[in-house]
Parts: sequence; structure tokens; C-alpha cells
Amino acid sequence: MVALVAGVIGTFIVLRGSGFLGDALAHAIFPGVVVAFLIGANLLAGALVAGLSMAALMALLTANERVGGNTSIGVIFTAAFALGVVILSRHHINSDQLEGILFGDPLGAGWPDVALTVGIGGGVLAVVVALWRLFVIASFDPNGARTMGLPVLGLDLLLLLLTALTVVVAFKAVGDILVISLLITPAATARLFTDRLLPMAATAASLGIAAGVAGIYIGYHAGVSPGGTIVLVSTATFFGAWLLAPRHGILTAGLARRSGALLQARPEAEAEIILASPEIRAPHDA
Repeated sequence: MVALVAGVIGTFIVLRGSGFLGDALAHAIFPGVVVAFLIGANLLAGALVAGLSMAALMALLTANERVGGNTSIGVIFTAAFALGVVILSRHHINSDQLEGILFGDPLGAGWPDVALTVGIGGGVLAVVVALWRLFVIASFDPNGARTMGLPVLGLDLLLLLLTALTVVVAFKAVGDILVISLLITPAATARLFTDRLLPMAATAASLGIAAGVAGIYIGYHAGVSPGGTIVLVSTATFFGAWLLAPRHGILTAGLARRSGALLQARPEAEAEIILASPEIRAPHDA
């Protein structure tokens, strides 16, 4: 569920070039998680309260035209993370507990965590599916969307809210520091394989699920952090695609350009390929 939701929302984040937003929200939930931990409450519940509060505060700050989106993000996420550090510094916490907060603890998830993840994740996906066309128009052609009378600002704020909820959902799996990778890396990998939005979202979700399953098994059997392993598996997949993706991989694109250069240098080879095609050969065969 975490990988599915993060893949879909991450697709819009990558295409909009707003990865900084996801990173900011990941840090913004830190004080809520710390407070929940110290009072013995559910960590996801604390992350949910903090994430929604910080998303609302970011939206409020950007209402002032002199405060840009990136400016408000920089102010809020650093202040929120610093607040969590200050609260944490006043209490004793062992390294294992701190590792769970920062790097996730998917193997320690209980049924309340699962129920909250499924509930929030299902709600996020339902909203995205219902408003898919509106999100696409607002993301790729905001001026045209305004001309059509669509509430572009409202859609942007709603996407901000959905991103905050996705960060909350992903927190238990990979922790506060690594959550941005679950949002960005599968979507960035999927972009190397396809130029269409819906296949990109589906591919990002599939890659995230595969990395999640592989990372948990590898982390469990190797005795290392499952959250960190999930991120490393996803990153390795990205670099593999960066090199070998059929159309946009560095190596495959270089080989394609080289093949094109060879054809230009040998026009008779290009003629042989054209004449060998079924469309050209068929009339002569008939």
C-alpha cells in the first residue's frame, strides 16, 4: 500500500519538479512523531497531525505574494525539524528507538499501523483517481486550466495535502529521513521507461512494490535496516534504468546514436533495411 500510494503521488511530484516539497513534508512531520513517541501514542497518528498542520501552514504562507512556495517550504521544514530535535534532546532515547524514527521499522508495524496506512492510502488513491484529469490539466497546462475555469490553486493545495498524507503513510516503512526516496526514486525510474503519464504512475507503483518486498526480505535475512535496504534496492534499480532503459538509458541511447551514424556513413545499408521491410517487399512479392 505504501509503495502504491507513493508511486502515484510521486509521479506528479517528479513531473512538476517539486521534489523539495516532499523532502520538506518528510522533515515537517518529525516533531509530531517525536511527541507521539514520548507520550506513548501511535507514531503514524502523530505524523498525521504534524503533516496536516505543516501543509496548512505552508499554504497559508504562500497566500502572501512576497513569500514564494520554495521560501515557505524552506522556512517551515527547517523550523519543524529543529523543533523535533529540541524536544528530543530533552529526553533520553536509545539508539534503536531513534533508528526506528529516522530510518523506519516496517517489521515492527502493528495492526493499528496497518489499518491507518490502508485507510489513509486508500483515501489518497480514491481522490487521485476521481480527480485524475483535473490534476493532469493543472500540472501540465495551468494557464489553460485557469482559462477553462478550473480551481488551479485549490488543486495545487489538494495535491499538497495528498503529498503530506503520503509522507505520513510512508513514514513507518522507511522513516523520516528516507521517505523522500520512496516518493521520488520509483517515479524517476519510471520516467526513464515511458513518456505517458498513466503508464508512468503504474510503473512507479510496481517498481516501488518490488523494491519494498525485496528490501524487507534482504534486510531481514541480512540483519540490517529494512527501510534503508528498500531505498538502496530502489536506487540500484534507478541507476540500472539510467544506464539501460530502452529509449532514455545512457548506454542504449549512445548505441542508438552510433547505429544511426553508421547508417548515415553507409547509405547502402540503410537502403537494404528499407527494402527488407514487409511494407516495401510486399508489392514486389505480389
